[in-house]
Amino acid sequence: MDLRIFTEPQQGASYDTLLTIAKATEDLGFDAFFRSDHYLRMGSADGLPGPTDAWITLAGLARETKRIRLGTLMTAGTFRLPGVLAIQVAQVDQMSGGRVELGLGAGWFEEEHKAYGIPFPKEKFARLEEQLAIVTGLWATETGKTFSYEGRHYQLQDSPALPKPAQGKVPVLIGGHGATRTPRLAARFADEFNIPFASVEDSERQFGRVRAAAQEAGRKADDLVYSNALVVCVGKDDGEVARRAAAIGREADELRANGLAGSPAEVVDKLGRYAETGSSRAYLQILDLHDLDHLELISSQVQSQLG
Repeated sequence: MDLRIFTEPQQGASYDTLLTIAKATEDLGFDAFFRSDHYLRMGSADGLPGPTDAWITLAGLARETKRIRLGTLMTAGTFRLPGVLAIQVAQVDQMSGGRVELGLGAGWFEEEHKAYGIPFPKEKFARLEEQLAIVTGLWATETGKTFSYEGRHYQLQDSPALPKPAQGKVPVLIGGHGATRTPRLAARFADEFNIPFASVEDSERQFGRVRAAAQEAGRKADDLVYSNALVVCVGKDDGEVARRAAAIGREADELRANGLAGSPAEVVDKLGRYAETGSSRAYLQILDLHDLDHLELISSQVQSQLG
């Protein structure tokens, strides 16, 4: 199983902090560095020094790293026009030498839209479907030809569909818990389906829906990568687990039930249960971005056992 590091910078992180985590991600042998796309803190965190933009951050990291994949879980569709997003992602992909992946979601956190004057439309899912069609359509258009799109929410006329990503195809991630529309959207557009913060049982059920939707759409179910995003809290002993849980305002037992928590052996065992559902990739949500020893422990005693 691939392990990827997933951060939530809106809770409080500067670019320099994210750069330190990204470099540790690369040095410790993890597969990728991903970040959320939010402009406002959640819960009791102070959020200082303030939000960082996801794609500006990834552009900087593209030039500061060499191997790891870079991406978002998930870029909010409400934040960016799809044509502009296609340009941004393609440029960052070029800057990274072809290491970018795009997670794209509908957007959901109304308060951050109010805080920064971003429109928050009621009909977000239909917009997301059009956004996915436009972004992937622009990238797939042959150089020298143009791309046009006539949708309810977006219209493009004779776009040169430039620039192109460095990769032949930027992997697109779609995720969520929706039982009907989300699987159908993933079957149509996704290279990877991600379910965030779900139990083993719920993951298996949702992956089954996506597999069925893929087959109905004429795709092989195994054409998609299936992955989980889970909070992680690993310690050498119960005391260390408890200290790390307290540092992020959580309880160790709750994290064991709802995430990946405990000793390295416990976490390896639980990852194995997710792997049995068909999941081949885990995004480890790291909430204490200053605890680099945590990353080292996961690398040396969890990742090393996954093969």
